[in-house]
Amino acid sequence: MSASTQPPAAILVTNIGELSTQDQSRGADGSVLRDAAVVFEGERISWIGAASAAPAADVVIDAGGRAGLPGWVDSHTHLVFAGDRGAEFEARMAGESYAAGGIAVTTGATRDASDYELTRLLLARVAEAAAGGTTYLETKTGYGLGVEEERRHARIASTVANQVTYLGAHLVPAGADAEEYTDLVCTDMLEAVLPYVQWADVFCEVGAFTEDQSRRVLQACRDAGLGLRVHGNQLGHGAGVRLAVEFGAASVDHVNYLTNEDIDALAGTWAQGNGVGLGAAGVPGTVATCLPACDLSTRAPLAPARQLLDAGVQVALASNCNPGTSYTSSMNFCVATAVLQMGLTVQEALRAATFGGALALRMHTGKDRDGQRAVGSLAVGHRADLQLLNAPSAAHLAYRPGMPLTGAVWRAGQQVR
Repeated sequence: MSASTQPPAAILVTNIGELSTQDQSRGADGSVLRDAAVVFEGERISWIGAASAAPAADVVIDAGGRAGLPGWVDSHTHLVFAGDRGAEFEARMAGESYAAGGIAVTTGATRDASDYELTRLLLARVAEAAAGGTTYLETKTGYGLGVEEERRHARIASTVANQVTYLGAHLVPAGADAEEYTDLVCTDMLEAVLPYVQWADVFCEVGAFTEDQSRRVLQACRDAGLGLRVHGNQLGHGAGVRLAVEFGAASVDHVNYLTNEDIDALAGTWAQGNGVGLGAAGVPGTVATCLPACDLSTRAPLAPARQLLDAGVQVALASNCNPGTSYTSSMNFCVATAVLQMGLTVQEALRAATFGGALALRMHTGKDRDGQRAVGSLAVGHRADLQLLNAPSAAHLAYRPGMPLTGAVWRAGQQVR
């Protein structure tokens, strides 16, 4: 057999004290395994179960009783940028309020950066996230706000990120007519980014895009074949959730200010589901993505994750890594905050940061999708994304907040830490 046709080496990670698989087919009580092991073959998980029953493998790695869980799935980031907004952060901490217009500060620095510099910065940020356990992530455009710049950012992002979202509707550039710019987002700019993106998003908020403008953007992007997401209900009550539900968006993100009607509308997209993250029609509803690091950085009320879960809404946790309001990619921090301040249990927070993110990106199923395997949970056939903690249980992420607990990370079967 030639080297090119050799089967991939089998890698056995064994003696895992607690393995939080987030495998929804096992049910809530069966998704955590004790004294467990996982076998990778190439980028695929080929076996999972009790360490005592593990098959032989080419390479054996002893986890030493440490806790294991899926790699984080970060479903909301803004990583294509240059420049620094530390002064804005200091002013906000001194009492100034956050407004959407701060985005404009980043657009200038990003436009001035070369392709090489933007790619270098993006690679560094993705590597930093991977070192913290993130093995699959989405990132957005939105700091270009012009046809050629949005195309450039989408192209660069597509070479590094797992999925790319078009966010030309992030902010109306200074001096531009809002209606004319919205038309541009829906036509020439959309056409320019289409080869590089899978999703479209709109910042439906006071100071950004109105309900009518947001509806036009979502309609145009859906007609172009893109999946939809919405930045909504971040700065106050508004139309974001309503639009996300109306258009069947995969997620609505931020969700700080929700009415009971908003929560009921989101819950309705999941009504009569099968209990493993699918709605009545056998497909996922609209995920509510909570961004706790952003909430803390802007001193906003934390998103009501507990109320959303109790209503039957599927929740994701994401970093929202960006230069203005959440300059961190630490999903460990987001999980700790969700447990300590948002009322989630440890397993609920883990699910939101893994399987919940995969739901929001529609990467939760066990079948290949465009050549990519399911992420966000550990099961046979899924992508081999695993992290080990330097702790005996995942509870230590909240029990010892801020500690560097990420010990080892595999992404698609390759060890990256």
